[in-house]
Amino acid sequence: QLQASGGGFAQAGGSLRLSCAVSGLTFRIYSMGWFRQAPGKEREFVGGSSYRERARYYADSVKGRFTISRDNANNTMYLDMSSLKPEDTALYYCAASPYYGSRIQRHGAYDYWGQGTLVTVSS
Repeated sequence: QLQASGGGFAQAGGSLRLSCAVSGLTFRIYSMGWFRQAPGKEREFVGGSSYRERARYYADSVKGRFTISRDNANNTMYLDMSSLKPEDTALYYCAASPYYGSRIQRHGAYDYWGQGTLVTVSS
């Protein structure tokens, strides 16, 4: 199971931290990713943590503002979001993938998904 939390309201320029708690999987051998879906838009990749080479991948729209980290001891992944913009408003999902490398930027690489947590950024 993947349980995302931490969503809420923020003003433009503010910060939020999302968490994704994982159970039932061997967390350390799964790559983890964050995706988001805004109203009327398709789900898009936000960022991912590849378990094997420990690389981080980010969408261009969030580079320099969002940071992914993971705590393998506590089976939890985080998404630290700063300099938030109204266009960051979306339902954010965490997901787990058995793959690694740049492939984890693709929606189809993920086998397990959590429920979304809503982030709303006001201007």
